[in-house]
Order: sequence, then C-alpha cells, then structure tokens
Amino acid sequence: MKPSYRVLTLLAATLATGAMAQATHHPASAGASTSAVSVPSAPTPAGAVKIAIIAFQPAVAQTNEGQRDFGEIQKKFAPQQADLKAKGDEIDSLKKQLQAAGSSLSQNDRATRLKVIDDKEKSLQRAAQDAQADFQQQMSEIYQKVAQKFYPVLQDYCVKNGYTLVLDISSQQSPVVYADRASDITPAVIQAYNIQSGVPAPVKSTTAPAGAPSAVPAAPAPSHNSLGGSN
Repeated sequence: MKPSYRVLTLLAATLATGAMAQATHHPASAGASTSAVSVPSAPTPAGAVKIAIIAFQPAVAQTNEGQRDFGEIQKKFAPQQADLKAKGDEIDSLKKQLQAAGSSLSQNDRATRLKVIDDKEKSLQRAAQDAQADFQQQMSEIYQKVAQKFYPVLQDYCVKNGYTLVLDISSQQSPVVYADRASDITPAVIQAYNIQSGVPAPVKSTTAPAGAPSAVPAAPAPSHNSLGGSN
C-alpha cells in the first residue's frame, strides 16, 4: 500500500505561505541579472556615492495594496484548501480501517479496499497539484502587478534623496554581507508607495480560525537578482 498522502493536504493547507516561493522577473527589465539598480541622483559632491539597500520583493508584499490583494487570493482558495484536507483525512481513515480489519478480510475485499484508497490518493494528488499551480500563478500575477507600480516609486524616492546606487537584498545571491540599518530604505519606500496608492492598511482579524493563512504571504524567492531596472 502506498504511503499516506497527508503530505499533499498539508501542502494544500499551507499554499498561502509557500506558494509564492517561485522565480519572478522584475517588471522593469525582464531577464535582467544584476542586483543593483542605478538611478539618477540629486546633486552630490563630486565623486560622492550614496548607496542604499532594499528588500524589494518583501517590500512589494508588505505594501497595503500587496497585503490586500494577496489576502483576497488566499480567501478565494480557502475552500479548496479545506476540501483537499477533508479528502486527505478520508484517505487516512480508510487506511486505518483497513489496518484494523487485519486478517479478517478476504483477499478480494482487501484488494477492493486497496484499489479504492489508491484511486482516491491519485485523485487527491492531481487536485493538490492543480490547486497549487493555479494558486502560484495568481499570486505571481498579483506580485507583478504591484511590483510594476512599486518600482517607479523606488526610483523617485532615490532621486529625491540623492541615492546613486541601490542594492536588492531579497536575493540569496545578494553580494551585500553587511549594511548599516540606516542604509535600509525598505520601510521608507513602502510608506511612500502606500501614500501614493491611497490603499488603507488591511484590518488584521483577531478571530481567524486556527491554521488560517496569514494576510501576507511569504515574499517570492527569486531565482535571479531582481533589481536590474533601467533608469
């Protein structure tokens, strides 16, 4: 008998926090491979370089608009998560019944039950894979939509504040090994974006059921550096 497919239901129940862990191209320059964005600078002393860092992808997810839109997708998929979990629980129950019956079952009865379990496991696996793929696609589309509007706000902020170079620390391949906290402009750019978008901060629910997904999904884990936009 095949091992339990509870792993699939657990995966489905945590889609909201893990599905965004996929590669996403920065909308300002698809296919770019550098982690730094060069922006026009305000007048600075000759030879002076003003550098900042930003966690670009988490910043996009943490904007009011990002939280709102990601949260809506999570709510949309909640019924599917519940359905997948119920189907997984049913399979586990059938397996326990089969194990409890032991040798009291005839060979034919045992074979019939095994086939029912196998068919249900295959159906659950397909449903979980389809749901995860659909969820990932919709979350990626939302990220791209917000990121396309977030990037110009970042550029404008850098121009106004005289930054000549910004390094994205979202990527695990980021070359930054140390940076002073004062050089992190992530919160400031998020605030600037929230003001420009006019989207209010999402209301945090205090009565969410146990195991419910959080309002903000995990930020996308890039497969390449994402801040390679052109000026």
